[in-house]
Amino acid sequence: MGTPDMPCRIVVGGWNALANDARAIRHEVFVLEQQVPEELELDAMDAQCLHAVAYDLDGVAVATGRLLPDAHIGRMAVRETVRGSGVGGALLTKLIEVARQRGDSEVVLSAQVHAESFYRRHGFVREGAEYLDAGIVHVTMRRSLETIAK
Repeated sequence: MGTPDMPCRIVVGGWNALANDARAIRHEVFVLEQQVPEELELDAMDAQCLHAVAYDLDGVAVATGRLLPDAHIGRMAVRETVRGSGVGGALLTKLIEVARQRGDSEVVLSAQVHAESFYRRHGFVREGAEYLDAGIVHVTMRRSLETIAK
């Protein structure tokens, strides 16, 4: 999907290593901005997931997402100040790459409807009807990771 307009460094790791930065971004985006109740935003799955955090050139955490053991990508959050810079796309591409490397044949996510076109640009296809999650309209999207033999 190309290089982000804003240079960033993406770190992938466990919750113990990335919790402080990931939690801060998610709190800002989901709890404060989108009014998701904090008890819905944080869950027990964090400890079981691989997390990715994007840092700007000053080392400030600007975006995060997670890859669940069942190949779901979730909790994608980009700070408002860097939206549209390509950082979210770079982060999503990294999570897809990690899923592919560990042998997942596809990735699935629950997209907020307003972000559906973003995910479509990254190869995701809408599946099923819209539904409410934490009071926000979502849709399931899926992307195959199978490579085509030449």
